[in-house]
Amino acid sequence: MKQAFELTVNGGHVRVETHPDTSLLHVLREELDLKGSRFGCGVGLCGACFVQLDGQVVASCDTPIWSAAGKTVVTVEGLAPGDELHPVQRAFLDEQAAQCGYCISGILVSAATLLARNPAPDEQAVVEALDRNLCRCGVQRRVVRAVLAAAEVTE
Repeated sequence: MKQAFELTVNGGHVRVETHPDTSLLHVLREELDLKGSRFGCGVGLCGACFVQLDGQVVASCDTPIWSAAGKTVVTVEGLAPGDELHPVQRAFLDEQAAQCGYCISGILVSAATLLARNPAPDEQAVVEALDRNLCRCGVQRRVVRAVLAAAEVTE
C-alpha cells in the first residue's frame, strides 16, 4: 500500500507517494527525475548510488524511502551551488579523473562529504573516504589527485 513521504532533496521540499520499502534510489531516479545516482550492485556495495542523507554517505539502492522521511538528501546534482560547480566537480574535470563515468557520481558525493568534514585531508584520508566506491576503469590515482586538488581550493 502506498504512503506519502516528505523529505528535502537538494534543498527543495518534496512529497512522494510510494510503497514504504521502495528504495531511495528508485524515488530519486524515477519519481524525481534525478538521474545522477546510478544503480550498480543493488546491495550497497559499489558506491554508484551514494548520496548524502543528513550529511552521511549512504547507498540509496538499499535505503528504503521510509528511512529517509523527514531527512535531507543531497545527490550529485545538489552538490553545486547554482550554476557553479562544486570544487570537487571542477577538480575532476581539470584532472580528467573520470573514464567511463559510471561510478563518478557516488565518488563525487563521497569526496564532497569528506571535504565538508575535513577541508585539508591527506592522501590516506582520501583513500579511506573513497574505500567503499568501486571503480573498474582504474582511475583511482587520478581520483585521489582530484580530491586533493579540490581540497587546496576549499582551504
